Amino acid sequence: MERAIEEYRASSEPYYLEVAREIELFEAAYAAHLPVMLKGPTGSGKTRFVEHMAWRLNRPLITVACHEDLSATDLVGRFLLEGEETIWHDGPLTRAVRNGAICYLDEVVEARKDTVVIIHPLTDDRRRLPIEKRGTVLDAPPEFMLVVSYNPGYQSILKDLKQSTRQRFVSLEFDYPPPELETEIVAREGGVDESMARDLVVIGQKVRNLRGHGLEEGVSTRLLIYAAQMMSRGIPPVAAAEVALCSPITDDRELQRSIREIVTTVI
Repeated sequence: MERAIEEYRASSEPYYLEVAREIELFEAAYAAHLPVMLKGPTGSGKTRFVEHMAWRLNRPLITVACHEDLSATDLVGRFLLEGEETIWHDGPLTRAVRNGAICYLDEVVEARKDTVVIIHPLTDDRRRLPIEKRGTVLDAPPEFMLVVSYNPGYQSILKDLKQSTRQRFVSLEFDYPPPELETEIVAREGGVDESMARDLVVIGQKVRNLRGHGLEEGVSTRLLIYAAQMMSRGIPPVAAAEVALCSPITDDRELQRSIREIVTTVI
């Protein structure tokens, strides 16, 4: 049974601390009926930002975690046999268009290129979604918005957006917040005091400096929050850092040792 659209609407405000002018820019894009692309590293707040903006704009948010097996049918919908009847079931993109929701395609570069092409008519002045299996076309209402995200750090020749797709979006760049804001976020979301949050942020900055020295990507704000949440539940700081910071980001023993040294130096 398909979920009612109201189930996609946030019941309370998702916490988000603005870093630059991203809220103002997103609201302007929404008012102008423009699709938005969010670019930034893992755990830098892209998804939370979309959740916050959906709440702020009072729109339902339908999120799709893109992957290499995601087909156009998965997005648009399919006919399913129910008893002796064949019933049409909307996919998440169609449901969002029908209901004037925000559709968020997370890590869109992971989707197949022939699937991504489906969104093209929604991202120009047509704002239409062809449903070939039904022989119909849906016109998107003014409230509908398409948002996609991806991590530029994991781009490759095989996994990248075509220029024909890129140039259909306005783009907002995300990165890890400045230290004072990241400290506030970690303290608020992690449930620790400002002093401990500040120590975790210092660790995060030092670990990020290891990028280019064998580490593909630094510690995300999300992982710093995970470490804080472990600590707030009585786990000793070094043990919390081990399971939330050292182990998740690398399997390299030397890099893990370097991260442990950073942790024990700061804490």
